Amino acid sequence: MNTTQRIYPVIFSLLILIHACFALAQEPQKPKYAADVPEFLLTPDKVETEFLGELEFFDGMPSEATVEKAYDFLDLSRGVDAFLNGMPAASIYAFLEGLKQAGLEPGDMGITESLLDARGLLLTAQSTTPYAMAEIDLKNGPVVVEIPGPVLGILDDAFFRYVSDIGLVGPDQGKGGNYLFIGPDYEGDIPEGYFVAKSETYRHWLLMRVFVKDGDLEGAVKELKEGFRAYPLAQADNPPKQKVVDLSGVKFNTIHANDERFYEELNAVVQYEPADAFDPELVGLFASIGIKKGQPFAPDARMQKILKDAAAIGNATARSLTFSSRNKAVYFYPDRQWFTPFSGGHDFMNNGELVLDDRIMFHYGATGITPAMATPKVGTGSAYAATSKDAKGEYLDGGKTYKVTLPSPIPVNNFWSFMVYSGQHRSMLETDQKSAGLDSNSPSIKPNKDESFTVWFGPKAPEGHEGNWIQTTPGKSYFSILRLYGPLEPWFDKTWKPGDFEVVE
Repeated sequence: MNTTQRIYPVIFSLLILIHACFALAQEPQKPKYAADVPEFLLTPDKVETEFLGELEFFDGMPSEATVEKAYDFLDLSRGVDAFLNGMPAASIYAFLEGLKQAGLEPGDMGITESLLDARGLLLTAQSTTPYAMAEIDLKNGPVVVEIPGPVLGILDDAFFRYVSDIGLVGPDQGKGGNYLFIGPDYEGDIPEGYFVAKSETYRHWLLMRVFVKDGDLEGAVKELKEGFRAYPLAQADNPPKQKVVDLSGVKFNTIHANDERFYEELNAVVQYEPADAFDPELVGLFASIGIKKGQPFAPDARMQKILKDAAAIGNATARSLTFSSRNKAVYFYPDRQWFTPFSGGHDFMNNGELVLDDRIMFHYGATGITPAMATPKVGTGSAYAATSKDAKGEYLDGGKTYKVTLPSPIPVNNFWSFMVYSGQHRSMLETDQKSAGLDSNSPSIKPNKDESFTVWFGPKAPEGHEGNWIQTTPGKSYFSILRLYGPLEPWFDKTWKPGDFEVVE
């Protein structure tokens, strides 16, 4: 072996040693006080996500592109949450603004003297019984409301929270009486002789269902019109003349927006009501998207685009929860499509949990919060069952004909009714049939031979069943609500079950 051959291995070994030393010199020296950091605490330099794509970091520090994605997502998600969780406030606001559109100011009473029809947009209203309603605004002091006789009434605050029952299930127990409603700022004396209820907000919606005795609609309406009064406590010694507006046949809208205008409605509520009227975390959510007490709501072009998408996603989510719920608890029976909007009770609480999906579901599709509606007692109040799908789980189609059979005996103390509502605006379905429904008091309705009742739904009346028919519109979706007034024990123990919507070929 010559000298050259002997020196190559030495050089090669030296090169390896030099490379190792260089590499060792490049490696960061482990700190003297080093922690054993779990892998799950570390953020890789690249993270793949399903919704935001690739996220980039420099040793945990987000890149400019990642920061932009994160803030867009945060603002979008908070916009969606504000839509879904601010819905009770927007719904009350829209209802009260709708009353103004119909010509009512706070304290005025609107009444459906000849019942409602589809020209008025009200969430899941009933066409077979007269309603009366008013705005009660406590910003300038307490308000007195005089009730002459038996009504079924509720007062809800500016976040659609229950304040008081009035009438049959209220403290006057249907005998009539004087109520005094007190706002959050009032510190004066409270006079005697009133049923008193205090609220955390200024604006309120008063809803009353008028009870018709022996079919005397005109007499029942006349009694309430002549005996109802609403006026400030400060004018109790000399009350002003009561204004009453007939809402039958009037075109007005009481339903909140489903696009980015929703946030304008929500902002109007925040600006008008006391700063502490709502839960601080909820107020913080609204503020995070620019809806702040005492400040103008002026989203820039970027935020306008985000809120437009947020409203669209919020609307889609609310519709999914309302018409295609994944919560099995909302369904009355495992083998039926009928569901309840009251699965969480009037306050949507369950073992310390505020069931958010239940609250969204109710406020998107319905209106009026009171324990009497959510938990009726046997033989009193009313029970509600809704469905948007037929027996096969397909959405109801206004171009098809369906039939629903109610087995005999139907467990009601008073009467039952069916109504159909638009899948778009959730108010009465627009057809040539004024009532958008029928009830067991309808003179035309006929029972089957076994005393059960079959009700038909479709664009044309089936031959021989005209009196048991509810009209629908081709090309339009709808949902239906079955109401039982004075439900009896078989309803509560579920030994009685209404049939599903069955397609008639």
